Amino acid sequence: MAALPKITLKAQIPEELKAEVAQTPWGKVLSVTPVVMTVIATMLAGLASSEMTRAQYDRSLAAQRQSKAGDQWGFFQSKRLRAVMLRGTLDLMVTTDSRRNLDAAALRLALGPSSAATLDSPAGRLALAALTEGALPRTEPAPPLPAAVAAARAAIDAGRPDEEVATLVLSIAGTVLDGALRDQQAHALSQDARLEPVISRIDAWEKQLAGQPDEAKPTLRAFVAARLRFHAQRYDAEARLNQTIAQLFEMQVRASNLAAERHHRRSGRFFYGMLAAQLAVIVSTFALAARRRTLLWTIAAAAGTVALAFTVYVLMFV
Repeated sequence: MAALPKITLKAQIPEELKAEVAQTPWGKVLSVTPVVMTVIATMLAGLASSEMTRAQYDRSLAAQRQSKAGDQWGFFQSKRLRAVMLRGTLDLMVTTDSRRNLDAAALRLALGPSSAATLDSPAGRLALAALTEGALPRTEPAPPLPAAVAAARAAIDAGRPDEEVATLVLSIAGTVLDGALRDQQAHALSQDARLEPVISRIDAWEKQLAGQPDEAKPTLRAFVAARLRFHAQRYDAEARLNQTIAQLFEMQVRASNLAAERHHRRSGRFFYGMLAAQLAVIVSTFALAARRRTLLWTIAAAAGTVALAFTVYVLMFV
């Protein structure tokens, strides 16, 4: 069987086109202008779309973080309000009754020998000290905020100009701010875990005292007053933690909104660059049907160069 002839495909430039476009390096560059400008326009369209998508993502993330900040502010307000109400009740007890401080020995006597194990347990000792001494159990202090985060928080609290606050927030956006928020949330959870057995022990003692005879009523009144004081202090401490966490979430919201604005600006700039590149494509396409192709291709190449330079500027500086 005879072998098939070898077919070679080779692009041939028409002689007429060769005559009108000099086959110099610059002439060869001009001859591929339509293809290059189409690639640049497509790239700029993709960049503009990508930046707009990222802007929408940051806006959505800001809304989620704002919701979390609202939750923390709700916790802060409710706990502060409960602390104020408890202190009001405590003040009313002080003014209407000759209340005396809770005595540890009287509490042991009122609870009876069966409660000795609960009083001497680690949680029991912490609860007894909190009730009789009027102070919360000693806990680890809240981790300090990084200096840059503290500076941004102080600027927001002081009502500094938005431009100054934006500069500070952008400097901490990301790892620094996220790390500070995680530390504060972890500390709040550890505080809850440490106080939970103390609170449970106090609630159990109150139920036990409520069933005691009338002779134990003075001890019950002193116990209730001590409990009110303990919970008022606890809510105040927890409210401060929620306030700090809420402020950090607010800074994250600011950072997300600033990032969304930046991506939105970049998307607009890339869109303008795409228009310039498309203009170059149109001009170079017209040049295919025109007699003076060199001039038109030169205009198209200049427009494409401007579009490409503008793209680099947006990527580096906007």
